[in-house]
Amino acid sequence: MSGHVYTPKRALVIMAHPDDIEFGCVGTVARWVRAGAEVGYVLVTSGDVGIADLSITQAQATEIREAEQLAAAAVVGVKDVIFLREPDGMVENTLALRKKLVREIRRFKPEAVIVTDPMLLWAGDGYINHPDHRAVAFAALDAIFPAAGQPHLFQELSAEGLRAHKTRKVYAMNWGEGGKENVYINISDVMELKVEALKKHASQMGEMDPTPMVKEWSAAAAKGKEMAYAESYRLVTLVNDEEWGKLTAAEPGAEPGAAG
Repeated sequence: MSGHVYTPKRALVIMAHPDDIEFGCVGTVARWVRAGAEVGYVLVTSGDVGIADLSITQAQATEIREAEQLAAAAVVGVKDVIFLREPDGMVENTLALRKKLVREIRRFKPEAVIVTDPMLLWAGDGYINHPDHRAVAFAALDAIFPAAGQPHLFQELSAEGLRAHKTRKVYAMNWGEGGKENVYINISDVMELKVEALKKHASQMGEMDPTPMVKEWSAAAAKGKEMAYAESYRLVTLVNDEEWGKLTAAEPGAEPGAAG
C-alpha cells in the first residue's frame, strides 16, 4: 500500500527514549497534527544514560533530555508529553510497566498508536536494536491489546476515572530487514519539521547535522512510491470500520471499547 492518507482523530506514540520519535515517526506526527489530529507522546525512559559524560549526573541528564524532547514536540505541535522515568538501559516488559501504559492509553483514548516493531533485532550490519526499544515495544503492544480494552483487567484504574479503551490501529516501525511494511506515509511536505525537531536533541546530535542522513533514510523509504520522502510502518487494524462506527456512536461520553 502506498500513499496512506488516513488521519486518526487522536494518536499516541509510545517509545523508549527521547529522540526515538524524531528519528522514526515525527514526520507522520507532523502530518497528522497539520490535518487536525491530537497527538500525545509517552516516553518510557528519560534517556538519562544517553549522555556519555561522567561530569553530568543522571539527574542532570534527565533534565537535559526531557527539555530537548519537549522542545522537539513543540516543533510539530504536540503538547501532551508523558515521561514514565523507567531506568534507562534497563527497561523490562513487566506487568507493572504494562499497567502504566494501560493507564496512559485509557487516559488519552487514542484511535491509533505508533510503536516500534518488537521483532526488530538486527538493524543492518552496524547496529543491534536497543534492548529498551524491544522491551518497550512488547510492553506497549501487550498494553494496547488486549489489556487496555478489557474492563476487568486493571479495573482499579476506574478509581482514577479511567475506563477500558480499544485502539483502532497500530503502526509499528521497523528499520531493519523483513519489517513487512504495508503503509508508506508521505512526509515530503513536513520533512523540514522532521529535521528541525531532531535538531532539538542537541545532546545527541553534537556537531553533526542530521539533515543529509534523515533525508537519505526517508528517500529510501519512499523509493518507488511516487513521493520524495516517506515513513513506513506495518499497520495492523484491530477494530474494523463497522465496529469502530458502532463504538464511536455509543452514548455521549462513552469511550470506544468501554463496554467490552
